[in-house]
Amino acid sequence: MSEPAKRGRRGPRRALTEEQILDAALTLLDDGGTGAASVRGIAAKVGVAPNGVYTYFPDKAAVVKALVERLLGEVDHGIFTDRDQPWRQRVESLALDLRTRLSAHPGVVPLMIGGPMDGPNALALNERLLELLADAGLQSADAARAAYLLITYVFGSIALEVADLHQPGPLPPESERIDTRLRAFSATPPEHYPRTAAAAGELAGYISTEQYLWGLRRVLDGITTGAADAPEMLASNE
Repeated sequence: MSEPAKRGRRGPRRALTEEQILDAALTLLDDGGTGAASVRGIAAKVGVAPNGVYTYFPDKAAVVKALVERLLGEVDHGIFTDRDQPWRQRVESLALDLRTRLSAHPGVVPLMIGGPMDGPNALALNERLLELLADAGLQSADAARAAYLLITYVFGSIALEVADLHQPGPLPPESERIDTRLRAFSATPPEHYPRTAAAAGELAGYISTEQYLWGLRRVLDGITTGAADAPEMLASNE
């Protein structure tokens, strides 16, 4: 009789899940900012050797990408797919939802805009936005350009708001941050920067929800105006 085939040696048993690793990375980013979530730091947080993290993710970039995907997957698509609501209101609801979710994790924001957002959840979000803009009457090419403009505005505004804090950790209340900015801008010497000194109140409010929506509405005004002018421009060029 031939000898029974020897069973291969089992590899190390996985004691973690991807979600536990992402939870640890998010906690580190929330507490310590963008530089806190190294693979070594994540491993220490969950109580394993760094190789335990590499079992699931090849490097820190892969952890960040998965974390971004998870955060984008939490966006409530029902907010902007309800066609019973005006399209502009749906865009505003989406923009406010993104701002609320990302501002809760400021350490993630710089990492989010530092790499491509091309995962399934990011693509699904873009797809829904393109559908929404089609509902607004935009043709395919204009909708694609408008979607990029809106994404740039939303993520850019959030990134600047987060960067204004100059320290890791959660964002203080909006009113507190505006007061801090107001004190700083109020100290601007008017003899050197008269316009800046005169606009101290408005400059302090750059990080406010009011300013965020003001800018978003101006962007939407431009999108709809451009879409309305497109047929006339096309006819004039024929």
